[in-house]
Amino acid sequence: MTLIARTRERPVSRISISLPEKLLSDLDRMVEARGFDSRSQAVNEMLHKFLLEHRHDIGDDVMVGIIALFYNNAVPGLQKQLADLQVRYIDEVISSLHVHLMDNKTMEVVLVQGPARTLQMVADEMTSRRGVISGRIHLVTALMPQVHPFIDTPKLARERVS
Repeated sequence: MTLIARTRERPVSRISISLPEKLLSDLDRMVEARGFDSRSQAVNEMLHKFLLEHRHDIGDDVMVGIIALFYNNAVPGLQKQLADLQVRYIDEVISSLHVHLMDNKTMEVVLVQGPARTLQMVADEMTSRRGVISGRIHLVTALMPQVHPFIDTPKLARERVS
């Protein structure tokens, strides 16, 4: 989809910015290297990422994202610690996938949704465990649709089962 087609879908406003010559030439090189259609498209993507980080930093927006972990599964108790953290944060942890790699390494991706500040806390608890080689959280301002309706009382749950 081209930039023109996208702008027809939503209103846009024009702004003017002044940049030092060096910054402008760096921008032009990036536009070409990354294959953007225009400077505007590149600046739009950069602003989107910056504003997303800002929302993440201020903390109370509900966001969705992943926590990516790379760890040594030979460290005693590490996998259980990570699983226990996922259970402790059951309201935020939606799902996880892990893949065993060579040399006792594991890559795990944890799908999360909740207030950004809470998700960052979960990621910090996971990545600070002994044996975790690297970890990173990536959040976006979107929400997953509800998987199932919430049930108000245990009585309703029993009625649905019977």
